[in-house]
Amino acid sequence: MNTFTQQIAQELSLPVQGVENTLQLLNTGCTIPFISRYRKERTGNLDEVAIGHIQERCQWLEGFQKRKESILKSIDSQGKLTTQLKSRIGQCVEIAELEDLYLPFKPKRRTKAQIAREQGLEPLASLILLQQESHPKEKACAFVKGIITDTDTAIKGAQDIIAEKISEDEQTRKEIRNIYKHGAIITSKVVTKIKKEEKAQKYADYFDFSEPLKHCSSFRLLAMRRGESEGILRVSVSADDEECVHRLNRRFIQGQGACQKLVREAVEDGFKRLIKPSMETEFSTLSKDQACEEAIDVFAENLRQLLLAPPLGPKRVLGVDPGFRTGCKVVCLDAQGNLLHHDVIKPHPPVNDWSGAAKQVERMVRDYQIEAIAIGNGTASRETSDFIHKLKFDHPVQTFVVSEDGASVYSASETAREEFPHEDVTVRGAVSIGRRLMDPLAELVKIDPKSIGVGQYQHDVDQSQLKNRLDQTVISCVNAVGVNLNTASKHLLSYVSGLGPVLSQNIVDYRKKNGAFASRSQLLKVPRLGPAAYRQCAAFLRIPDAKNPLDNSAVHPESYPVVGKMAEDCNCTVNDLIHQPEKRKMIQIKNYITDTIGLPTLSDIMKELEKPGLDPRSQIEVFEFDPNVKTPEDLQPGMVLPGIVTNITQFGAFVDIGVHQDGLVHISQLADHFVKNPNEVVKLHQHVTVRVIDLDTIRHRISLSMRGIVKG
Repeated sequence: MNTFTQQIAQELSLPVQGVENTLQLLNTGCTIPFISRYRKERTGNLDEVAIGHIQERCQWLEGFQKRKESILKSIDSQGKLTTQLKSRIGQCVEIAELEDLYLPFKPKRRTKAQIAREQGLEPLASLILLQQESHPKEKACAFVKGIITDTDTAIKGAQDIIAEKISEDEQTRKEIRNIYKHGAIITSKVVTKIKKEEKAQKYADYFDFSEPLKHCSSFRLLAMRRGESEGILRVSVSADDEECVHRLNRRFIQGQGACQKLVREAVEDGFKRLIKPSMETEFSTLSKDQACEEAIDVFAENLRQLLLAPPLGPKRVLGVDPGFRTGCKVVCLDAQGNLLHHDVIKPHPPVNDWSGAAKQVERMVRDYQIEAIAIGNGTASRETSDFIHKLKFDHPVQTFVVSEDGASVYSASETAREEFPHEDVTVRGAVSIGRRLMDPLAELVKIDPKSIGVGQYQHDVDQSQLKNRLDQTVISCVNAVGVNLNTASKHLLSYVSGLGPVLSQNIVDYRKKNGAFASRSQLLKVPRLGPAAYRQCAAFLRIPDAKNPLDNSAVHPESYPVVGKMAEDCNCTVNDLIHQPEKRKMIQIKNYITDTIGLPTLSDIMKELEKPGLDPRSQIEVFEFDPNVKTPEDLQPGMVLPGIVTNITQFGAFVDIGVHQDGLVHISQLADHFVKNPNEVVKLHQHVTVRVIDLDTIRHRISLSMRGIVKG
């Protein structure tokens, strides 16, 4: 059994056997999507979230164990490792407790206390700390020698040793840490000399701010820390100094007298010089880590919603990257997203060639049999949308506004250059916009998630932690939807369970050389794709026109025999099971339970037979802004307008209402009831109805409300 199985099971309130089997599967290289979908019998039906928590906790505990071993080795090398200390370290469950135990033995720079020890003042410090001597100055005379020229210097050195001892005392740190935990205050002040500068105004809410640290939300804390890093704010974390010193005095001082007075001075010095800075740093770091974790959670959830946005599907699309001065770049794409044609139209100022642009677009829609138009939501988006809606086509054409966040990043990337080596960045950007309408997931996986524009302080959090979490989110989404084996790019394939950049490229190369895959089993002919990788990836890859209909479903190839047995027992084909509900009703799934296939897997198989390869994403909807509102100057408090949710944070949701500037629906304005998490009420790209409640022209802020409004 894994060393940490029992502990993880207890902490996460999960079955021991499920945790143990999950850890075994993870250790053999199985991915989270594969384990959660195709090893339910072994895990006890644990979902992706639970498996992810098991993996994260195990990794943390392994790192914690390595830290323990390193500390034990360090103390042992000093010859100071006792049996009791070794036991205490072994029993530690918190990092703070472990570091407190190690602190007295931790190699450190040459401190005041260390200098005093070198001068032979340790016995004097011990004598004073015992607080039984009536005349410590007389005793200090014996230590006046060498560079110690008088008793005051000797006593000061002894006090330095006492201060350090107190600051390294495990119980002392635990007590002060408890005070900070419950009573720490975070304070923010503006740097006076730049208070009136324009760049400082966005931090105006924090010019003179103070709040209990335990109540400070992550977005406020990260905002203050960003202001601090930009040199605009001074941020500090502190507790009640008097209470801390009082607690330490009560702990270390016994009665009244000369020694007690000296210890009291050492206590105060030890707190202010050593303990306080240490605690402030510790709680600043802890609060920042917690805030980062919450910000990453928000980013990951927003990314998930964006990746799982409704796709239009394989349609012939006209992609438009709007612009004023340089015009609008227009591309025509076939149903597979291949570039057929590109052009530039200039219906807006300064050219104002409305008539010529109209003829160009109408001709392209006719000649390339365009079925839908995707317009980027950046500069000139609203004007371009109005222009398109006034055109007349010879067949029905739907128009959509698409987020273009990250399109410019993609257009200048190596991926875009590889796909379109002979086109410039403007063409590549327009192609990305058009493809996002067809299949957001397939296109957005080509872009660094941090550039997609749905995060909260993403540049202020731990970048490796952020990348890992976002990569896991992309992997989860890709495998939840499934991938068309014969049309997917190598970038999309690389996120499929069991694959990676190398195998994905090999699949694409094999496809180019041998044509479309006719069956999943053909994957085993791909160079370097062996049985282990095949087992991981096969069920997440779809072949729509395969001879075996199960190749276009989420049924794993290892379960094909049991489906075949079901068909045989019903005296029909597998295809009949899929298309004839009455045949499926004949199946008694309990009859097919074996040592390796249980009810969870059999239930999943039945769902797939009912709707094989069903895309879990919802249907896309057309949206239109209020035609009478186009700029912030058109807004008035009280107006009720349609909008699209563009970003969700812990403090609310940003909504595009068509005025080139998103408005904020604060969390308190999201609903008529209390809202703890904005994601409970709204989703990314959701169509909503909002009311304008305030306009701040100086800080360019639009305040909106959804209270008392039926959401659109």
